[in-house]
Amino acid sequence: METIFIMKEGCIMVPTREEAYDLLTKYNQSDSLIKHALSVEAVMGHFAELLGEEDVEKWKIIGLIHDLDYEKYPDEHCKKTKEILEGENWPEDYIRAVISHGWGICTDVEPVERMEKVLYTIDELTGLVTATALMRPSKSILDMEAKSVKKKWGQKSFAAGVDREVIKTGADMLGMELNEIISETIKGMRKVAEEIGLKGNV
Repeated sequence: METIFIMKEGCIMVPTREEAYDLLTKYNQSDSLIKHALSVEAVMGHFAELLGEEDVEKWKIIGLIHDLDYEKYPDEHCKKTKEILEGENWPEDYIRAVISHGWGICTDVEPVERMEKVLYTIDELTGLVTATALMRPSKSILDMEAKSVKKKWGQKSFAAGVDREVIKTGADMLGMELNEIISETIKGMRKVAEEIGLKGNV
């Protein structure tokens, strides 16, 4: 039986992608943050399909909105997102998934569901993939493979803000090889290469 959600004040709503994007751009004007959100959205959708998840759109929306508060409230990251999404009557499981990506950094909400573990893992990784692609002659993700990212992995001065330990911890949580996660993250980002500025000259 199809579930019907009645939208009215005070009721929990199931957000649409359009509503999530409007909320994202209400709180974020930074081009780099919006591109990061689009990257994570695409990769979350890719992993949902890869893992045979039914609600791919849910995974994508959570990826899109995960850094909602970062531009305006960097010192209250995740905490403000929780407040904002509760004020918008978002479902509790969406909110929990979003804030779990900050586990051990700015929140004590541990990723438990597979969706949460994927978000936790690929959030930092998309930053490393982006930085690697921009260093290539083509400045493109379309002709880049996982080995290029692995070459930069051990260079701590490269994309120094990317926490490699978080990525490795997430990979262990998922029981996936790091190379596979990097490869699938690249594939997900290729789907929005133009939107995230990584089409380059390929």
